[in-house]
Amino acid sequence: MKKPTFVISAAALGLIALALVLGLRPGSDPVAAVQTASVVSADSPSLARLGNQQVSPEELKILLAALAPEVRQQMRGNRAALESWIRARLAEKAVLEQADAQGWRQRPEVERQTRAAAEQIVFRDYLQSVSQVPAGYPSEDELKQAYDAGKANWTAPALYRVSQIFLAATEPQTVEAVRRQALELSKKAQASPAEFGALASRFSQDRTSAERGGDSGYQPLQQLVPPVREAVARLKVGAVSDPVQSPAGFHVIKLTEQQPAREATLDEVRERLTQALRAQRQEQIAKAYLDGMLDTATLSIDGAQLSKVLEEGL
Repeated sequence: MKKPTFVISAAALGLIALALVLGLRPGSDPVAAVQTASVVSADSPSLARLGNQQVSPEELKILLAALAPEVRQQMRGNRAALESWIRARLAEKAVLEQADAQGWRQRPEVERQTRAAAEQIVFRDYLQSVSQVPAGYPSEDELKQAYDAGKANWTAPALYRVSQIFLAATEPQTVEAVRRQALELSKKAQASPAEFGALASRFSQDRTSAERGGDSGYQPLQQLVPPVREAVARLKVGAVSDPVQSPAGFHVIKLTEQQPAREATLDEVRERLTQALRAQRQEQIAKAYLDGMLDTATLSIDGAQLSKVLEEGL
């Protein structure tokens, strides 16, 4: 049985994974267009196979490494999203195999796009190598100065400590029966909120939180799936919700504690702020390097030829 989750849904994680397969991340290298769909031997280690194509453990590691840390953590525990990515990757490799069989890589327009993609990969990789930021940047003083300048923007969101009783209902024929059970449990918990933990331990099918009496810890609203998010936003501390239906099943929610939004401390934003300042500095170094390349010789632009190309292009 699949574990429910209050955070990003399997569908959303699957879309993230699929976007990476198709090379749709903003600013990403168009590697899918130039990758070879590798043919492997039958005894090679693999996560999945389709004909003579495979998805290797290394490919999955590359996918996970490309994700933001919080999404990566959720992907690690979401087999449905990972399996969706594996299926999409195998389908991509099968298409590439068909294209190669027809000599598609040798088509002039494909070769032009491949060269252009390869040039951009080399350009970005080399430019990154010559625009490295010193290891000690930013200093503690520079970090504090940046924090003070943007302090109004560093806000820790309100946090909600939520407990749940979860009942899975993924099969249409079971939905009504599960709904009735969830309604019965919610009425019992509403009549005696102190008994919520015991009910969760006994009946909840999310075993991880059930072992803690239903407690799912502190989370901001935006990390909750929409139906649960809306229910939690309406609850007062100590109150228990009516059954809330999500794609995974039914949730009976109790809001245990709430912490208001507040100004984040420097320590809380240190890592994000450091990354932002280093990225900003690297952009500055890269721009200075490119400007320097233009200053190494006399630059001339043929205005007449430029106009002619623009007219012909229109």
